[in-house]
Amino acid sequence: MKDYDIIIIGGGPIGIACGLEAQKKGMSYIIIEKGCIVNSLYNYPLNMQFFSSSEKLEIDNIPFISIEAKPKRNEALEYYRRIVTSNQLQIQLFEKVTSIDKNNGQFLVNTTKDNYKTDNIIVATGFYDIPNTMDVPGEDLEKVSHYYKDPHYYSNQKVAVIGASNSSVDAALECYRKGADVTMIVRGPEIGERVKYWVRPDIVNRISEGSIKAYYNSNVKEITEEEIHIATPEGTISIENDYVLALTGYMPNFNFLEKLGIHLSNDHKKLPNYNPKTMETNVSGIYLAGVICGGMETHKWFIENSRIHAPMIIDHIENKIREQKTTIAD
Repeated sequence: MKDYDIIIIGGGPIGIACGLEAQKKGMSYIIIEKGCIVNSLYNYPLNMQFFSSSEKLEIDNIPFISIEAKPKRNEALEYYRRIVTSNQLQIQLFEKVTSIDKNNGQFLVNTTKDNYKTDNIIVATGFYDIPNTMDVPGEDLEKVSHYYKDPHYYSNQKVAVIGASNSSVDAALECYRKGADVTMIVRGPEIGERVKYWVRPDIVNRISEGSIKAYYNSNVKEITEEEIHIATPEGTISIENDYVLALTGYMPNFNFLEKLGIHLSNDHKKLPNYNPKTMETNVSGIYLAGVICGGMETHKWFIENSRIHAPMIIDHIENKIREQKTTIAD
C-alpha cells in the first residue's frame, strides 16, 4: 500500500493548487480525481465565459493568458492542463475514492483502482456532481436535464429553462439564438442580481421584447412527455414542451463529508466545520479546500477567492510534520 504525506481528493483548480504547494515543499502527495483533469470545468457549457478575469483564475502565480479579459471554458481547460503536465503533478485520473478508514492513526484511502495510506487528506471535490432537484413528478423523464452543454441540440425545440442564475441565463440566450422557443421559469421576482453584469441586460431585454418568455414567482408542478405545468401567481398553466433544462444549482457531497466524520451545521446551509486559519476540519488531519467549504452557499467560494486555501493548508501540514520530527528526535 502506497504511503503519502498528503492525499488530495479532487483534481480541479484548487486540488491542483494544493498539489503544486505540496510539491514545492518536497512532500509526497497524490491527487485522486474521479474524472479528467478539472473534470467539473470540462463539464461546463461549451461556450461558457467566466465571471472572473484570467489573472484571478491563476494559481501559484503562473500567468493565465486569454484572448479576452474574461476567459472561456476551453482556455481554462488548456491553462490547468498545462500546469498539470508541465509540472508533472502526481495525479490519478478516472479513479474514484470509495471509502476512507482510519487505522493506527493513519487514513486508509480505498479507490476503484488502488489503496493508499496517509496522515493528511485534503478534500477539494467542489459541488458540481449533485444537482438540486425540484422533486416534482416527471423530473426523471429523459427530456429533463440538470446539465447544459451546447445549444445546437435544442434548435427548433420548445425548451423550458428553470432558474435565473448565470447558467440558466446563458442557456436561455444561447438556445434562443440557435432557434429554440425558450421559456424561463423563475422562482423569484426577477433575473438574479448575481448574473454576469454584461449578460443581464441582454436577457432582460430579450424577455421585455417577448423573444424569450418568462414566468416570475413561479414553480414547476409537473413535467409530462409533451407539456410542463407551472404554478404562477395567476394560477396553474400548462405549456407545450420538448425539453427541460432544470438548472437549479448543485450541492457538495454531504454524505461523503459526514462519513468522514466532518460536522455540518444543523441549518439549511450545511456549513462544514473547519478552522478558517488552517482549513483543518473537526477531524484532525482532514482539510477542506475550495467551493466545498461553503456548504449550500455555493456562491460563497470560487476559484479566485479560494486559491489561498492551498498555501494555508500545506503550511499547516508542513509545521505538523516538522513538530513530529522534532518530537521523535527529542
